[in-house]
Amino acid sequence: MSVTEEKPDPKDPAPDQQPASGAVPGGGTAPGETVPAATSARETGASETHSGRGDGTAGEAGANGPAGGDAGAKDGKKSSSWRESILLVLLGVVAALLVRLFVLDSFYIPSESMEDTLLINDRVVVNRLTGDIDRGEIVVFTGWDGTTLIKRVIGVGGDHVKCCDAEGRITVNGVPLHEEAYLNPQDFPSQQSFDVTVPKGRLWLMGDHRAASEDSRAFMSDRYHGTISEQSVIGRAFALYWPLSRIGTLPVPDTFGKVR
Repeated sequence: MSVTEEKPDPKDPAPDQQPASGAVPGGGTAPGETVPAATSARETGASETHSGRGDGTAGEAGANGPAGGDAGAKDGKKSSSWRESILLVLLGVVAALLVRLFVLDSFYIPSESMEDTLLINDRVVVNRLTGDIDRGEIVVFTGWDGTTLIKRVIGVGGDHVKCCDAEGRITVNGVPLHEEAYLNPQDFPSQQSFDVTVPKGRLWLMGDHRAASEDSRAFMSDRYHGTISEQSVIGRAFALYWPLSRIGTLPVPDTFGKVR
């Protein structure tokens, strides 16, 4: 998205500039024409001369005369106000662009791999300043084939992730995950067995719609056992903003808080 910057007009009049030798702003006096000093000050609204130059009468309205300098000062204030307003708008645009580039981003959901948490064409807000990535967070990342994907973090570096225990649950460091809060109701935790210790600095990722998600399980034969580098993470999805009927946050499910 390009932004066209508006700048203050360099032709804006400076309110306190005084034309020399009784010249009328806007061109009122023809060359050689004589203008009475008292009339000149009243009819032209000339501002007061601060430097002491000129004919000595153009800026002297007198105690009871028209205050031409006041009108000029008001015009100057208006001009200054416009310049300040434009500057504030420009600063706001620049700040928004910086936030967009370095802090927040938005992504749409193109597939069903995260249903029912995220549906096709949902829009999410992503925080690029991820810091430490935790279990249970939803992250946008550059995937195994270079495409941009979105999945849930099941295990972080050092975790032992296994499927499944006697009750069919995924375990992390021996602690079973109770996934009812986010797992697609049509799915089992996984129909594919795995037993992986996540290397340091890497993540084990899975979609919430396990039967429709190509995730870490599909790449267990590679050198990193299907895990993704933390450096591949673009950001953490923390809110759903479209459609409005589904607006809300994307918190970490409570079950991950029990894992040590």
